[in-house]
Amino acid sequence: MALPDRPIGAGPRVLLLNWRDTGHPEGGGSEVYAENVAEGLSGLGYDVTMLTARYPGSEPVTIRPEGTRIVRFGGRLGVYPHSMLAVLRRKVPRPDIIIEVQNGLPYLARLWAPGTPHIQLVHHVHREQWPVVFGPVVSRLGWFAESRIAPLVNRSRPYVAVSELTRSELAELGVEPERVQVIHNGTIPPPPHDVERTAYPSLLVLGRLVPHKRVEIALTAVERLRHEFPGLRLVVAGRGWWEDQLADEVERRGLGDCVELAGFVSDERRHELYASSWVSLVPSLKEGWGLVVVEAGLHETPSIAFHGAGGVAESIVDGETGLLARWDDVDHFTELTRALLRDEERRLEMGRAAKSFAEGFTWESTVAKLADLIEAELGAEAPDPVPPATHPEHGPSALEPTPAASEHHQRHTQRRL
Repeated sequence: MALPDRPIGAGPRVLLLNWRDTGHPEGGGSEVYAENVAEGLSGLGYDVTMLTARYPGSEPVTIRPEGTRIVRFGGRLGVYPHSMLAVLRRKVPRPDIIIEVQNGLPYLARLWAPGTPHIQLVHHVHREQWPVVFGPVVSRLGWFAESRIAPLVNRSRPYVAVSELTRSELAELGVEPERVQVIHNGTIPPPPHDVERTAYPSLLVLGRLVPHKRVEIALTAVERLRHEFPGLRLVVAGRGWWEDQLADEVERRGLGDCVELAGFVSDERRHELYASSWVSLVPSLKEGWGLVVVEAGLHETPSIAFHGAGGVAESIVDGETGLLARWDDVDHFTELTRALLRDEERRLEMGRAAKSFAEGFTWESTVAKLADLIEAELGAEAPDPVPPATHPEHGPSALEPTPAASEHHQRHTQRRL
C-alpha cells in the first residue's frame, strides 16, 4: 500500500490509535471524539495520522480536507497487531507521540514503541460490557487485559478520561488519579432549522445498535405507556449488528405501529430527530460521557438515563437537564419517562437548561487541552504547530483556524520569543 508521506502539518507527528472511524458500521461516540480531536489537531498544524480498522467498502487510506490521514488495517481484532506492524515497518509516518484510545482491549503501544511519548485515552472501563458482548472465556481474557495488563504496561504514563467517573474507575484499576486528566467531549452547534416538536408524544433512542445499549428497555417503556399516551411513538436511529434482533423484538411485542427502526440517519436527519422529539432515552449499560445527551440538549430535548451507567451522570444534571433512574430499575426508568411526557412545563424547563449546559462543551476547548498535554509530553523543544493555510492536493483547508486555535498558536509563539 502506497501511503502519501508528504508533510501535512508543520508541528509534531501524532499517531492516533482508535479501532474504528465514523464511517465504520459500528462507529459511535468514541469515533466522533477521535475524529474531532484529529481534525482539531490538524487545524492547529500537527501532522496527524489516525490508524483504524478496515470495514466493507472502506479505502485503505483517506486524507481528510483539513489534512488528517486515516489509515486502515485489519478488522475488529486484527487492527491491533496490524497497528504495531504498521509502525514498526514504517507503513505510517514515524510518530513523535502516540495517543492510544483504549476501547476495552488495549493496543499496548508502550511495549512496541517504547521510546515514543505516549498518552492513554479511555472513555470508560468495560467491566460490565465484556460479558454482554462476548462469551465467558473471551470476557475474562479481555477484562484481564484491560484491568491488569494495561495499567501495568502504562504505569507512570499520562491518561486522558472523558469524565470524572472514568477517572474514578481507572483509580480502582490502580491508575493514580493525578496521572489522569479529564477532557470532556465537545459539541458542534446544530445548523439552523425550523423543525417543530411533534404534536404526538415522541421518544428517541439514537446510537449504535449493540446489546449493551439496551434498546429493549426503551421498548418496554413504550409497551407500558402506549395505551396511556395515544399516538406515542419511539424512533430508534442507528446501525449495528443487533439491529435484526431488535426488529424481531419489536415484532414479537406487537410494537410495529409505534416503534420505528430508522437505521442509519444523516447528520441533517439526526438533528431533525433531536429537535422534534419530546424526550431522548439513553438506557445504555455504560457510556463514557453521553454525547447523545449533550447533542439532544442543544435542541432543548431532555434525556433520561440510569445512575451508575458511566458518564451520563455528568452529561445529565439530574433533575435539571434530564433525569437519572435508579440503577437497572426498569420500572423507575418507565415512571420517569411517564412523568416527563405528562409534565410539559417541566419538560420544556429541563430542555432550556439542557441547552445552556450543552453549550458549555466545545471541541475547540477539547482540542486545546489535549494539545497542551501533547506539548507537555514532548517537552520544551517540540516544534511549534503552525495552522496550515492550504493543502495543495485538496484545496483550502475545511477547518479554518478558530479563535481558540489562534489563541493556542499565539501562546506557542510567545513561549518561543
